[in-house]
Amino acid sequence: MATVSLQHIQKIYPHSDVKKKRNKKGAAPEKKNNLKVTEQGVVAVDDFNLEIADREFIVLVGPSGCGKSTTLRMVAGLEDITDGDLLIDGVRVNDVPPKYRDIAMVFQSYALYPHKTVYENMAFSLRLKKLPKDEIDQKVREAAEILDITQYLDRKPKALSGGQRQRVAIGRAIVRNPKVFLMDEPLSNLDAKLRNQMRAEIIKLRQRIDTTFIYVTHDQTEAMTLGDRIVIMKDGVIQQTGTPQEVFNHPANLFVAGFIGVPQMNFFDAELLTEDGTYYVRLGNATVALSEEKQARLRENGVEPQTITLGVRPENISLTEATNSVDAEVDVSEMMGSEVHLHLNAAGRDAIIIVPTLTLGENVDNFTPGSTLRFSFGGNVAHLFSKETERNLEF
Repeated sequence: MATVSLQHIQKIYPHSDVKKKRNKKGAAPEKKNNLKVTEQGVVAVDDFNLEIADREFIVLVGPSGCGKSTTLRMVAGLEDITDGDLLIDGVRVNDVPPKYRDIAMVFQSYALYPHKTVYENMAFSLRLKKLPKDEIDQKVREAAEILDITQYLDRKPKALSGGQRQRVAIGRAIVRNPKVFLMDEPLSNLDAKLRNQMRAEIIKLRQRIDTTFIYVTHDQTEAMTLGDRIVIMKDGVIQQTGTPQEVFNHPANLFVAGFIGVPQMNFFDAELLTEDGTYYVRLGNATVALSEEKQARLRENGVEPQTITLGVRPENISLTEATNSVDAEVDVSEMMGSEVHLHLNAAGRDAIIIVPTLTLGENVDNFTPGSTLRFSFGGNVAHLFSKETERNLEF
């Protein structure tokens, strides 16, 4: 149970080649592999600021190489902090060794001792602390009961499935009763069915133990279902922080909009227009008036008519016969049981529409490659992004 504060955290990995030519003084930092490169080295995490409340579940999410695991390892003390301050319960711990930070970490690879039983793996850290045997036994069995692995306490890791090994790794962390619980992509080695089961187990676990969680994943489904707040990262920089619903409904920029949501948001080249003080979006033959909420935000920001990137989620698009609509050609039709995913070519872009099969009736098989259709969308579901900055024009 603890608060965690990351203030202007930066992590720079020095250049491996000391003879590497340095930038001239005053020159703009160059870019390499999308990460900023300075005279000091490659900037893996840049100006990371986050306040984590006591018992909050925070998820760091982003593509591979975005700096999320590096950030977690700095919290754990496994990576040095180049610049900035890390505070746990208000105490600066930049130079405090990992064993004195009162944190526990669950790794992607389980990291269990193969020659020890489940019981011995879970009890190991407690024995190092030289706790009484009765107390160790109580803590191990309580954790095993929470994770439903009591029946495996006498087995060795090789006799367990991947999901069971991950529960043991989590149990080994639970017994320490840490202030902060760190989890680095703990489900990535599991198959889809086990991942779903373990997500539910982690939610139950969070309800049963009072501690602060920081969870790292590249899977946005895990982020959306687990986190009180999610922190979306790209190239070592925070793109947006908010509740799952906030980042889904109000993405800060084009990257967040495309990263959050499955299938991902559709993007089109469109026009933002104004007439008599009202904002419209024009896409193909469709002209759509924006919702009053969006109108107010655009007016408040003084947004001018311009060419934009229009984002619309697949589930917010409807088939129509109306003339005020967008013409599209079907490339692929995927039957998903309760819905059909239509892959289209529309307004010069690839797009996806999700159509419930109940609304199609006998027409469910009509969408053959090359067939044409029309679709529309409401002004309340349109997301408007600047062509120049890729920022959401509403915010």
